[in-house]
Amino acid sequence: MEGVGLNVAAVGMEEILPRWDENGGVAAADLAREAFERRSWREAYELLAPADGLDVDDLERLAITAYLLGRDEASADAWERAHLASLAADDRDRAARCAFWLAFTLLLRGEMARAGGWRARAERLVEDAEPACASRGFLLVGDFLELLEGGTLTTASELADRIVDIARRCGDRDLLALGMLGRGQVSLALGEISRGVRLLDEVMVSVTTGEVTPIPAGIVYCAVIEACVDVFDLRRATEWTEALRAWCSSEPDLVPYRGQCLVHRSQVLQAHGDWPAAIAEAELARARLSDPFHPALGVARYQQGELHRLRGEFAAAARAYHDAAELGRDPAPGVALLRLAEGDVAAAGDAIDRMLAANDPRTRLAVLAAAVDIHLAAGAVEQARTANVELARFADLIDAPLLHAIADRAAGTVLLAEGDARGALIALRREGADVELRAAQATFEQLGAKPDLASLESLRPTTPSPLTGRELEVLRLVAAGRTNREIASKLVISPHTVSRHMQNIFVKLGLSSRAAATAYAYEHELL
Repeated sequence: MEGVGLNVAAVGMEEILPRWDENGGVAAADLAREAFERRSWREAYELLAPADGLDVDDLERLAITAYLLGRDEASADAWERAHLASLAADDRDRAARCAFWLAFTLLLRGEMARAGGWRARAERLVEDAEPACASRGFLLVGDFLELLEGGTLTTASELADRIVDIARRCGDRDLLALGMLGRGQVSLALGEISRGVRLLDEVMVSVTTGEVTPIPAGIVYCAVIEACVDVFDLRRATEWTEALRAWCSSEPDLVPYRGQCLVHRSQVLQAHGDWPAAIAEAELARARLSDPFHPALGVARYQQGELHRLRGEFAAAARAYHDAAELGRDPAPGVALLRLAEGDVAAAGDAIDRMLAANDPRTRLAVLAAAVDIHLAAGAVEQARTANVELARFADLIDAPLLHAIADRAAGTVLLAEGDARGALIALRREGADVELRAAQATFEQLGAKPDLASLESLRPTTPSPLTGRELEVLRLVAAGRTNREIASKLVISPHTVSRHMQNIFVKLGLSSRAAATAYAYEHELL
């Protein structure tokens, strides 16, 4: 044990002595490595932190365990020591990788200046490195994120492919996971929804099977769930949120991802209608992300703003949205919907127009759904129709039940504003809608959702139909003699999607031909 300061009290004498006797004086570093492999982060940290003369491997373990325990400065110090030790050993690739992780964790904490300095150092170190070295690939992750945030999607896609190629050539699973995550994110941003969610599912397999180390694993978990929420894929968001919850529960020492996990759970609970639980989870997330401060605090405050707005607590919602903006989370589209709920239609219109122009892929669907309601309130029916067409196109691409429901509701309100009451009724309801509306009323009353209660009566239909709003649009165009390709062009969807809608129409109406569908449309006065 020469040269090692073993803090026996910190890890518990009963934990150390049995192994000490069995191994005949094994070094504390060996015990720490064993604890690290068992993912006992606190035990590994308490063994490594006071030790002298740690090699680069153990310094990296110390940096990782400190980060996972929420000891950010201790983690930064360990990454710096590992970086300097790698330089002393003339291992420039590893020194650059340590500098990358230091920069990246500083970036996650919002320390932009320090992060930029360490990133610049890492870039200098890899200038003469092999094109396929892992550290070069890790540095490209930062470039990719800047391109994705800036909307330069084609270049971002090419860079994600390059990261994946480097990861595969050098056999680095952490880098591969980040590259695959990037591929999925940019595919969603480009509207390649099916490909995007498949890629996200694939990267999650590598995480849930333990192939990825804890820091990138947590990053992937949170990014995938956020992407699922952004595209209204409630099933996937629920599934991966539960997986994240189980992961955090199985490793009780984890600190950084617990707050973000609670935000995601709140979003899922809100979507499922359990608002009291969603409110409780959002508040717990706010508390955990506040001490110590975490950049995801802005996301937690935005979620609280959403819940306040839906409950008619407008002052509290405004404060939450303001805090979210101050913390770096763009409060879109919540602020615009808040202005609408407060009766300031002009301000709501100005806000939603700015959000539409910004074209942020992460919030695009939510902004489009909000734009329909806001434009209709302002009497801008054509603008509402434009937003609805784009929203319906995304619904066809994603094929998530929640998004289909949102798109159908938007279609119904637009049709009603255009004077097509029958079409609006069909879009706004399916079989059993009266029962569902009564259940919705009871739920809104229980939740205290005053704005939704106030508008519920305007949504009550009188004539059921098995067709969705989009299926009705397709049926009308078929009856007008349009081909599938013409329908696809008119509705801004693919011919394949038109064929799927036609199959649904035939099944729901018990028909077998386009001629029969046309006759049905005339008989039921759907034109």
